[in-house]
Amino acid sequence: MAKRKRLSPAVGIGTGDATPAPSGARPPIASIAGDAATAAAFDSVRAELEGAQKDGRLVMQLSLEAVDRAYLIRDRIEMGEEDMAALTDSLRRRGQQTPIEVVDLGGGTYGLISGARRMAALAHLFAETKDDRFATVQALIRQPADRAATYVAMIEENEIRAGLSYYERARIAHKAVTFGVFPTAKEALQSLYAGVSFSKRSKIKSFMALVEAFDEVLCFPAQITERLGLSVVKAMAEDEDLEKRIYNTLVHTPPETPAAEAALLTKALKPDPKTVSKPPEIVRGVHIEAKPGRIVLEGTGVTEKFIARLESHLKARYR
Repeated sequence: MAKRKRLSPAVGIGTGDATPAPSGARPPIASIAGDAATAAAFDSVRAELEGAQKDGRLVMQLSLEAVDRAYLIRDRIEMGEEDMAALTDSLRRRGQQTPIEVVDLGGGTYGLISGARRMAALAHLFAETKDDRFATVQALIRQPADRAATYVAMIEENEIRAGLSYYERARIAHKAVTFGVFPTAKEALQSLYAGVSFSKRSKIKSFMALVEAFDEVLCFPAQITERLGLSVVKAMAEDEDLEKRIYNTLVHTPPETPAAEAALLTKALKPDPKTVSKPPEIVRGVHIEAKPGRIVLEGTGVTEKFIARLESHLKARYR
């Protein structure tokens, strides 16, 4: 039987080219399909990255100069030297561990929402060392619905990380109303401090009176205790001249320490002996202060003999 001749598969059918394709080469249709799949994969990755950035799931590396630290009125008034020194030392040794939060303002600029202390520490380290490690900051981009939501985000972050004083809480609420972020103090308090108890929110509202009266002249407002602050507000409501007296004292003799400022405020709560009028004198040397359920007699005329005669008279008169 004649042997059949094995035929090699034709290559380039329809082109007149019978030369075998190089090893590993893909047909044109397969190449086009592969390129389309690669492009689709890149589009998918890009969309995921853009979504992650927009949703605040992607940590960005931003230049310090690109972040506007004055975008919001900060709620924290003071940055304690010891705390700042510890934070700066940690950043120097370990680098930034926690991203700040910013809002995209467009044009390559960002507004700082939270992380003011980290920004300040990094700026200090860069100025000191000129090390590129400290020229940038890790950040998460947030997109609050409006300006009010931005303030809420800042306060929530600070409430979680480090408790603010009553004065600092009241100050940001007062400033938010002043700058039109919220129309009323009530709305500011309910929005900014929605997660705190009614009692605590009421105390913050009371401290707003201190902010309005003395924010320009207090030297250590964040150090004012809850008890002292509430006492001053209560006294101001009862004595219409007290606010003016405290203000003038702070202007003319500004305290040098938190303790001195607290002492000044405490002293202001005590009535001035020069302005306290004595009760009326009923007889020589005897002054009387009386109200239903209570009578007080005082003065040099209140002797043992006077007391004995008064007691005898009352027994005889009202027996």
